[in-house]
Formats: sequence, C-alpha cells, structure tokens
Amino acid sequence: MHYTHEHLEIQKTLRRYIDAHINPHVDDWEAAEIAPLHQVFKGLGELGLLGLNKPEAYGGGGLDYSYAMAMAEALGHVRCGGVPMAIGVQTDMCTPALARFGSDELKREFLAPAIAGDTVGCIGVSEPGAGSDVAGVKSHARQDGDEYVISGQKMWITNSLQADWMCMLVNTSDGPVHRNKSLVMVPMDRPGIEKAKKIRKIGMHSSDTGLIHFDEVRVPRRFLIGEEGQGFVYQMQQFQEERLWAAASSLVPMEDCIVETIEWAQQRRMFGATLADQQWVQFKLAELKTEVEALRALTYRACDLYLDGQDVLELASMAKLKAGRLTRQVADTCLQFWGGMGFTLENRVSRLYRDGRLGSIGGGADEVMLGILAKTMGIAKRAPR
Repeated sequence: MHYTHEHLEIQKTLRRYIDAHINPHVDDWEAAEIAPLHQVFKGLGELGLLGLNKPEAYGGGGLDYSYAMAMAEALGHVRCGGVPMAIGVQTDMCTPALARFGSDELKREFLAPAIAGDTVGCIGVSEPGAGSDVAGVKSHARQDGDEYVISGQKMWITNSLQADWMCMLVNTSDGPVHRNKSLVMVPMDRPGIEKAKKIRKIGMHSSDTGLIHFDEVRVPRRFLIGEEGQGFVYQMQQFQEERLWAAASSLVPMEDCIVETIEWAQQRRMFGATLADQQWVQFKLAELKTEVEALRALTYRACDLYLDGQDVLELASMAKLKAGRLTRQVADTCLQFWGGMGFTLENRVSRLYRDGRLGSIGGGADEVMLGILAKTMGIAKRAPR
C-alpha cells in the first residue's frame, strides 16, 4: 500500500483537528473517564472524516479502504487510546455491515447521520457470557408482527453510554449457532433499554464502556441489516476491518513511545554517562523499531489484498495478534527505561502501557487469533456449521 498525496493530506487534516480539538483536552477527559463524543464526532463529520470509504450517496467520501487505513494510522497521533478507539468504533466497527448490506432506507436513517457526526453508534456483540466466543451470544429477538422484540444483555460495549444506536447481534431463530443470528439496528432511546453500569477499566479511561440490559425492546423488522440469519457472517466480515484498524492505529503510538524514550535516554544521566550510551538500550530500541516496521508491512500488505477483493482473514488475524503483543512489549520495555518516571500516571508511556493492554483482548483475544490461524493453516479442524 502506498500513500498518495491525497492520503497524506487527509492525515494532515486529521492531525490538525487532533492538535486543536482533542489533545488539549485528553487529560481532562481521561480524568473524567469519558470524552464528549457528539462534540468530537461532529467536528470530524464536518471535515468529512467519518465516512471516507462509505458511499457518497449517504455523505461518505466514496474512497477505497486504504483511506480508512490512513485515517486509522493518523489517529495514533491522539495522546491516549480511548478517543481513537471511540472513533474507530464509529468508522470501522459498527458501520461496515450497515454500509455494505443495509437497505437504502436503513442507511439514510442511521448511516448518513453517523457519517455527518450527528449521531454516535456502537457495536453490540459481547455479552457477560460471550466475548470472543461470538457464537455463544444469547440475546434474542422474537418476531411479533412487523416488529422484533429484543431481550438480553450486552457488555463491554464501547461508546454505549453516549450512543444513539447500536448495531446489535442477536439470535433471531433456534437454528445452528452460526446461522441463527442477525444484525439489527437498535435506537438506544427505546423503552426497555437500561444503561445499567459504567464499567471502570485499568486503561482506556476516556472511553465509556457499558453494561446494557434489553427487556422486551421493540424495533421494526425493517431495522434488520441484510438477510435474517446472516448476522454471524456479516459480523465476521466486520471483524476483518476492525482488526486491520487495530493494527494500523497501533503504529504511531508505538513509534512515538520509542522516540520519546530515546529522547529521555539521551538526557538521563547515570553512572557517568547517559542511559542512551548503554549499548543494550540502543539495541533493544532498534529491535523494537524494526518490529514496528515489520507490523506496518504486514498491515499494508493485508490492506492491499483486501482492496483486491481477497479474503484477508489470515493476515488480518496475524496483524491484530502482532499489534496487541507488540504494543505490550514496546510499552513495557520503554517504561522500564523510564524507571520511576515511567510509573507515573501523567507519563505517556505509562498510558500506552495501560491502554495498549486491551489490544490483546478486545476484538478477539490473542488466543482467538491463534485459533483462527491454526484453522487457516490447516492444523486445527474447523467446527461444523
């Protein structure tokens, strides 16, 4: 994948917005444990940044997926993980299936306002008893005339305390677990929805995460995305973009962490020399930068194949696995070089240490990625569907 002048200009526009409207407020939002998403999204929507690869008919840019990747990478300029993740949910996690399979009416009602930044969306997959095991989802929707009646719970849902709607994975029949699920758009102001709990986390503090209860929530059956029973398939396709987004958005924070650690090491004097004079420190930082560039190459290659219409399940899973593990390695190694200063809350390295830990859990845990790879490599048997 090669960034053209247009890609770079989009990244410059986004970085300017981040410098003016996000980074000056990050510390306050982290302390408050929530960011004003409607305000942030409206600004991004006015710049045309929330639908770069979405159809022009609904306010999108009509560009190819490489532009979404360029945006994901530039979001790493934000000095925390929570705000970029909230934006990524809007652009690459709760809207791809809607844009690809939703009816024209559904896209005008939900996708267009999301692209404009007028609404905040969330993706409802995980539940108290079903996180990475998507087939284990228990929330269900029964048909009642021209309505679905939804009951169940969703947990670990990013943006959910501010969201205007949820793209929700629910069981719509009693058939096989891979063929009985559907994606349904659910406005979050419907009777029967309870935002039961704000979940406090060790990192991603500026990202609101909720436990949501659904008790006989009624929505029109026309809010179904695509075909009934295809929700598992649609969500697996959505996960490919989410995992590529996760890999691309991790690159700049790791690069910045290494650069800031080098600057610190060149100033930090100990035993008559600087920390940067220690050859072991030099070699370790050089090795980490090499690993980051290898991840970038993998991510870009996956994007190229995705643009070519190929299935990138294997490469996207590899990239997501590597991004989560490498972020942990970079943050932990650099924090050690910072010593006591690295253990302070205000240090950006310590923030990456806390925020980055989610990378090996959210969107499919490392073990799930390894399970996928074992199947694509022909080592493990595929479950019958």
